[in-house]
Amino acid sequence: MQPIHSLHDFFLRTGADVHLYHMGRRVEPCSMATLAGLEDDGAAWPLPWQGQARLGIVFRLGDLTDPLIWFLALPLDEQGQLVAAPRDAFLQRLLVTLGRNVERAGREPEHQGQIDNLMHDNPLAFTPSLPFQAMLHARATYDLDKPASPHLEPVEAYLSGQQPVDWQFLGLQGLADFVVRLDSESTQALIDSLPQLPNEVLVTLCYCLEHMAIADGLATALRHRGEQAAQAGDLETLCACVRAVGGASPALAGAWYDALLDDPVACGPDLLAAIAARGWNHLEHGERLPRFLERLAQQPGTDFASAARDLALIPRLRLPVLMVLRESQRETPIGQRLAELGH
Repeated sequence: MQPIHSLHDFFLRTGADVHLYHMGRRVEPCSMATLAGLEDDGAAWPLPWQGQARLGIVFRLGDLTDPLIWFLALPLDEQGQLVAAPRDAFLQRLLVTLGRNVERAGREPEHQGQIDNLMHDNPLAFTPSLPFQAMLHARATYDLDKPASPHLEPVEAYLSGQQPVDWQFLGLQGLADFVVRLDSESTQALIDSLPQLPNEVLVTLCYCLEHMAIADGLATALRHRGEQAAQAGDLETLCACVRAVGGASPALAGAWYDALLDDPVACGPDLLAAIAARGWNHLEHGERLPRFLERLAQQPGTDFASAARDLALIPRLRLPVLMVLRESQRETPIGQRLAELGH
């Protein structure tokens, strides 16, 4: 057997049943080819987050009946490429531990197929936020043809209005399961109920919707609630709606983002962070990206360099961001920020 030099090699050669998920900017499926590109071909990671390639790995190995879940944050360099040494150390530990378990299984059959929890004291391991955990569970159960959590039923009953349910008893996992399983009928039910949803339910729902592509009608309804929140001075609800609309079509999301960026009062650091975190794909636009970076530069309390660098790590935005920075005149807000970095 040839040596195993990468996580991709490990999963391929062990015959593991693997489902990979991005866990950085959104929880969404990740192909094995994407992992292979990072590890074997030196490709930049497509969805970096805080200088890391964050992965959720759901897999079965050998005789395991229940899947294992690993959360790994692989360090990236300034080009968005893999820093190999930490991955290599983890891989070595994995192979040693697996070999130890195989040897143990030969002596103690009751342990056959077991594998130690390699996430304990693992420097690459991380704990996702609760919405990310809920969305991963919802996606994985759906992809594995497993039933949703018991929390889905009361959410469906509440949003459809079929029976009264106290919204305070709706669980995050149930909302995540609902969002992952949206179809045309349930989407319409959600659109119909959206105007009456309490802000607490809406915000939690948006924390789930921000990981999904959403229909135009739902995006329009979310924008309406977001604009109502803005008028009421409810920044949390506004930002939640902005993040959720990041999964809408470029026409709808882009139009709202343009309107927000045209309003200097609205463009506080929280709103700009919401756009960058979940609506980054709509910043690949010749006019919107410079306007976004200018608004960012106008916020005195923000780390402009760090935020611009984070966007530039996204392969599709790297060249556009660098061009905006290079072409900015010294007297502009961006130029002044760059000049400060030179002192």
